[in-house]
Amino acid sequence: MTNVRFALRNLLTSFAIAALLFGGTMAVSMLTPVLVDSAHAASTLTADDLLSDDFTGATGLGQANLKSTIGNIINVLLGFLGIVAVIIILYGGAIWMTAGGTEAKVQKAQQIIVAGAIGLAIILSAYAITNFVITEFISATANSITE
Repeated sequence: MTNVRFALRNLLTSFAIAALLFGGTMAVSMLTPVLVDSAHAASTLTADDLLSDDFTGATGLGQANLKSTIGNIINVLLGFLGIVAVIIILYGGAIWMTAGGTEAKVQKAQQIIVAGAIGLAIILSAYAITNFVITEFISATANSITE
């Protein structure tokens, strides 16, 4: 019985891989004309066309500096990771409160809380380092921008 399941699983895995390869090949072959046309169309545009106020207004793009935008994205991601770390610590506390004196559950809860605290310390350190580096990078390159 297990040999039949093993053979069936191998067969289904082979079909899935073949379908993915075939689907990927079909997607590339279908998108090739579109990508080539886009490349030809992009070669006729100038930098003024792409960076003008009309273009950024029509596409909904802002006028913010790219370095500041990257810094903001990193800060949002680190903030999200901080929230996840706090949730992990709270989860460990909930396990500890519901352990009912069971030593194994208490030990597991302590490990989860310690891991969450270490993760939170790493995330806060990464936030401080990233904030410092981005701020210094922006201030160092702000004077080199020609107008």
